[in-house]
Amino acid sequence: MPSPQTPPRGGSALDPTAIRPDINDAVIERVEPAQLRGRLEQLKAEGASMLLDVGGVDYLERSPRFDVVYHLLKLPDRALNPASVRAPVRIRVLCGLDDGQSLPTMSDLWPSADWPEREIYDLFGITFDGHPDLRRIQMPKDWEGYPLRKDYPLRGPALEKTPRPDFALKSNLLAGTPASGRTAAALAKQIAKIRGQA
Repeated sequence: MPSPQTPPRGGSALDPTAIRPDINDAVIERVEPAQLRGRLEQLKAEGASMLLDVGGVDYLERSPRFDVVYHLLKLPDRALNPASVRAPVRIRVLCGLDDGQSLPTMSDLWPSADWPEREIYDLFGITFDGHPDLRRIQMPKDWEGYPLRKDYPLRGPALEKTPRPDFALKSNLLAGTPASGRTAAALAKQIAKIRGQA
């Protein structure tokens, strides 16, 4: 299906974040882990009926190290005027916690919290008390560690233990073998053949 986006006159692609709507209208508040459940129940009772997403952030050098962010949407029950139809209230609730702490699950309040909480557990190692099925959702069951933590090895824990070959995808070459120029010559020959110059 073709994209409904109209390309700009210059023909170059736009950065999707450049056309993303501004979120300065969001109400942002921070709560402590002990207050999280009560505050989210209160927001739901006040009309924040839609939990759009739950995300995790790792601030390695900060205390508390992690933030779990709840993105809520409060849709008006009825439109007071035409402008309010397209102006729902967006609410972000941030909750900081350190490694080893847990948060209560919100999957019973909003079923849409189920998989995002599993994803946060899978990628950051943050646990949610009372979650009905807290297990990995993206990584294999036997995966070591949590890949979105800032201190996670870039190549994964298993690959960090083995030396990296000097030439990617060329394990038959010994480390330190000088380039012979045969690859460049073969490539030049292919290009010349394609252009009809060979």
